[in-house]
Amino acid sequence: MPSLCRDCLTTFESGHRCPACHGPRIVSHPELFSLSIAHMDCDAFYASVEKRDDPTLADKPVIVGGGRRGVVSTACYVARIRGVHSAMPMFQALKLCPDAVVIRPRGSHYAAVSKQIRAMMDELTPAVEPLSLDEAFLDMTGTERLHHAPPAVMLARLVKRMEDELGLTGSIGLSHNKFLAKIASDLDKPRGFAVIGKAETAAFLRDKPVRMIWGVGAATQASLEKAGIRTFSDLLRWERADLDARFGRMGARLWHLARGEDFRRVSPHQPIKSISNETTFFEDISDPDLLDGHIWRLAEKVSDRAKARDLAGRVVTLKLKRADFRTLTRRVTLPDPTQSADRIYRTARGLFEAVAPQAPFRLVGVGISDLDSGARADLSGDLLDPEAARRMAAERATDAIRARFGAGAILKGRAIR
Repeated sequence: MPSLCRDCLTTFESGHRCPACHGPRIVSHPELFSLSIAHMDCDAFYASVEKRDDPTLADKPVIVGGGRRGVVSTACYVARIRGVHSAMPMFQALKLCPDAVVIRPRGSHYAAVSKQIRAMMDELTPAVEPLSLDEAFLDMTGTERLHHAPPAVMLARLVKRMEDELGLTGSIGLSHNKFLAKIASDLDKPRGFAVIGKAETAAFLRDKPVRMIWGVGAATQASLEKAGIRTFSDLLRWERADLDARFGRMGARLWHLARGEDFRRVSPHQPIKSISNETTFFEDISDPDLLDGHIWRLAEKVSDRAKARDLAGRVVTLKLKRADFRTLTRRVTLPDPTQSADRIYRTARGLFEAVAPQAPFRLVGVGISDLDSGARADLSGDLLDPEAARRMAAERATDAIRARFGAGAILKGRAIR
């Protein structure tokens, strides 16, 4: 069986150890050297960057997230063993892991590290489709002649290089389409390399839960369960027309995915249409002061990501989900694009005031769209607010301090609400 040593990159016929370096980190699969669609996912990216930058954190549980009333952005694997996971309310995470080191996110720093990883991927193939700062699809079709090695070898070389040069680890999923490659990258974390071949697709999916489908959240999962669909086997019993009638456009996608079919191409040139962030609360919230704190933190995250990408948005959007799951969306178009946390926050806050009486809310989100170059950001200022220019200057000074001394060097009072 074709095999690859992930430590020294030697290829050989099957065995439990590498014949060259005698290492045990072997990946073997009948289709290992014929598959070319991959998904690379960094392991606990934010937390791993923080541990790399501060070696004293190496063996400690690290949580990257907001204040006590915020949520977990990511957690290292030491904290995950204790039950901590992304989007968990911070107070709950600290109950599970009271000795955790909590670090506020450094969005612009993570974006800079992400660019280093992206540069490494671009050397392998021009077909790289980033999904976020820490994950991307790669189409390695036709690259074997260029690199004189099959895609599996080059992907193993990628994550080895990330570890050697950047001090960060990643997991690879390799398959024959995007859907299965993304599933595979989650099978062997951290430092994983998993393969799902064409011949085994049907058998692999048969008894798996449909929640494995990327994009199937709690609401969609509840709709599927109401229809008696919990596994891929359940999906296979439905006719395509019936799925279309029951689930609309989602029906056709479910029919194909049940058979392991995904015809989407890896698209490297998809433009970013919006930048947003949202959080779901552990309990519904009515307190306007608490909600204000969440709106500020979300605006700050959106601002960090916009600045890291050198983008600005003319449209600010506020998204709220009520306790009855009804979603409220409000947006406003600004005279010029912005990437300022203060301006995004104040705009979103104004939108919130109009709908605040409809609380409690279980989710709040903030975003910007109608994107433009960061060079056009906040040129005119706010003529109706004489303090806007002063706050903008203070924000730029704050960005400079954080870039030099870390995200926790300076905080606004509302950020700890």
